[in-house]
Amino acid sequence: MVIKYNIFLNEYIFLITYFLKGDKMEKDGKHFHHGKSSREILDPSRVLETIELKEGDVFLDAGAGDGYMSIAASSIVGEKGKVYAVDIYEESMNILKEEIENEKIDNIEPIVADITAKIPVKDKTIDKCYMGNVLHGFVENGEVDKVMKEIRRIVKPGGTFNIIEFKKVENAPGPPFHVKISPKQVRKIVEEHNFEVKVVEEVGEHHYGVIAIKGKYD
Repeated sequence: MVIKYNIFLNEYIFLITYFLKGDKMEKDGKHFHHGKSSREILDPSRVLETIELKEGDVFLDAGAGDGYMSIAASSIVGEKGKVYAVDIYEESMNILKEEIENEKIDNIEPIVADITAKIPVKDKTIDKCYMGNVLHGFVENGEVDKVMKEIRRIVKPGGTFNIIEFKKVENAPGPPFHVKISPKQVRKIVEEHNFEVKVVEEVGEHHYGVIAIKGKYD
């Protein structure tokens, strides 16, 4: 009971911090990558089935937030696989670390890093890179090229970049309508960085997914 209360308290403090920071970032005219969880509106089982995650895969959660997708992925990739959960906010990774410790999970590595600068993972080591509800922020801030350079570097030839985004509709969950991005926009981004779109599919009431594959000789 005490452990669950501490996790809840950490999440509560983090969300209060998010809202305070979010106001500041709006004033600065820049989209705020807040690290907030999407677990209430996005089913990890459906997402991971759609991207065909399997036992033994090396999975990277880019912009992991509190890591709920990473935790779901860890049970699929198993002992032979590996999960990297990457987020710029230490608060998010601390929540994940506590959950990893409580659940005794040993195949997730939480990493605090800015993915617009450097993802501390070796070249061509990731089978499936996942980015959930994050790409729109990089588009808004003009950071796409920096991020895609890193994604392309770490994904194995034949590996996939899996983007989940809010549907571009008004009066629905997610960022403001003008910040949301369409499947067509996502396709353009990944194709400009030498990924080929394999699947565009609905993955929930409010979300769609784009699965893009990296060339085998890239």
